[in-house]
Amino acid sequence: MPVILVTVMGLAAVGVYIVARGQVPTILGETGCTAGAGKAAVALDPEQAQIAATIAGVAHRRDMPSRAVTVAYAAAMQESHLHNLDFGDRDSVGIFQQRPSEGWGPASKLINPVYASTKFFQALARVHDYRRLPVYKAAQAVQHSADGSAYAQYQLMAAKLTAAFTGTSPRAVWCWPPGGTAGTAQFTAARRALVQTFGQLPAHSAATPGDARSLLVRASQETIGWAVAAWLVTHAAQYRLSGVSFAGFQWSASQGQGWTKDKAARASAVVAT
Repeated sequence: MPVILVTVMGLAAVGVYIVARGQVPTILGETGCTAGAGKAAVALDPEQAQIAATIAGVAHRRDMPSRAVTVAYAAAMQESHLHNLDFGDRDSVGIFQQRPSEGWGPASKLINPVYASTKFFQALARVHDYRRLPVYKAAQAVQHSADGSAYAQYQLMAAKLTAAFTGTSPRAVWCWPPGGTAGTAQFTAARRALVQTFGQLPAHSAATPGDARSLLVRASQETIGWAVAAWLVTHAAQYRLSGVSFAGFQWSASQGQGWTKDKAARASAVVAT
């Protein structure tokens, strides 16, 4: 397997510019994300995109197949519209509306998307032959909802999100934070959260030309690299990351557009800034 590097640039690496209104897609206003391309693209708000990226990351850490991610997305869309809720029916909380009284765990942990996703995948893995079940039936086998057929309405959207966030569709996820990202990049916090989500990916902060700092993340496969890139893009505002580059393409928080060719990229699989 070739070694692939995902490079995340802090504000010291590039300048921040005010984005003209016309440059930003209007589907979600001044800030938002999109997953997919063309008519197949799914519009998401920032929290939805972060949670979708986290679910895909946890699936990677637990070695769950793409089918499991689709089931998780269908369940999360029905239960919370991919939002991390601190309330729900009776004692339900979190992205899957899991109930502490039903043995899912304490509410204080269930509102952590990494923990909630881990619990969901643990339960799904125990469902016999879930890969062959229709998505809504597999989701219902985990959730035990009053109306299991409700998950069916999100099957198509869930499949689109799976392709985008698991890296099967390269360059499919991008966001437009308001006016770019201001402040000092929080590489240590970003690395810690990334490892908590994906597991022990080799990642470290390194110097780049111009005495800037970058977060370098090694991925053993290109799909994993794009999944990591999607997580970093969706969390760019939270960790004050100004750009992400991978496999000859780059995304900039300040430009309000999708992935573009990285003119500074080397011909090999290693991305440099």
